[in-house]
Amino acid sequence: MSEIRENVLRVIERLEKAAQRSGRDPREVKLVAVSKTVETARINEAIEAGVSILGENYVQEAKKKIEEIGRPVAWHFIGHLQSNKAKYAVRLFDMIHSLDSIPLAEELNRRAAQAGQMIKVLIEINLSGEATKFGTGESEILNLATRILQLNHLSLEGLMTMPPYFDLPEMSRPYYIQLRELKERLVQKGIPIKELSMGMSNDFEIAIEEGATYVRMGTAIFGPRK
Repeated sequence: MSEIRENVLRVIERLEKAAQRSGRDPREVKLVAVSKTVETARINEAIEAGVSILGENYVQEAKKKIEEIGRPVAWHFIGHLQSNKAKYAVRLFDMIHSLDSIPLAEELNRRAAQAGQMIKVLIEINLSGEATKFGTGESEILNLATRILQLNHLSLEGLMTMPPYFDLPEMSRPYYIQLRELKERLVQKGIPIKELSMGMSNDFEIAIEEGATYVRMGTAIFGPRK
């Protein structure tokens, strides 16, 4: 058995156990294999092992891979998206995890309309306040969500965040609790969202315990990046 296949099976087992510990149906949690900088042969190994969603950070890199691999899987964009790449993103990706402003939402909607597409999106929120991280501020979420709901070619599915990196996974928990509570408040205000994209290789079990529906993992599947 290849190393990548072993990794995928191990991650799926841990994902299912984390969901069960939390009294959740494991089918509620989707694995996004982060394939940034990973060559297509190794990505294909992950697909053969059961990966059904790939997450990419860069539009041009993803375009090349999608041309080579095709669409036996869903392709999600998880990196920072610049408005000038929106016209490519709407044609390449099944979901965008990193919508963080009204201008970007409007440009994605315009490009999706031109392409005759409906694009699923998540709002990225910067809960840590780190200047090095992208995402909208907590105070802007309701305005952004309300505007997205007015756009005919975007489907608002939920929220995404990336906390600071901690050696101790438990230290990520407050950020995941905060994102879950933000989702609950938005639902109470009439924003119909259900997805939470949170948790990575080092802390995904904590994220699942706090309600993650998408966990994004690269290192746990493909090993450390060169």
